[in-house]
Amino acid sequence: MIRKNISLQPSQVKNFVDTASKCNFDVDIYYNRYVVDAKSILGVLGLDFNQKLTVEFSGHNAEFEQYLDTLAVAG
Repeated sequence: MIRKNISLQPSQVKNFVDTASKCNFDVDIYYNRYVVDAKSILGVLGLDFNQKLTVEFSGHNAEFEQYLDTLAVAG
């Protein structure tokens, strides 16, 4: 399982979901105990964008990982 901490703004949600949807494996995004499917635009829009978010996945997709690097935050 790979985990990356990101910061996401509402204006970035569509691009994030589109990129995650290209992955042929499950991608979850969460903070605290609130977990949603990262391929669900409504689920992602329900997140608190003032929090550091964690993306968790278990496959490999170079485009998705490069995109996550642009959103990465320390921690």
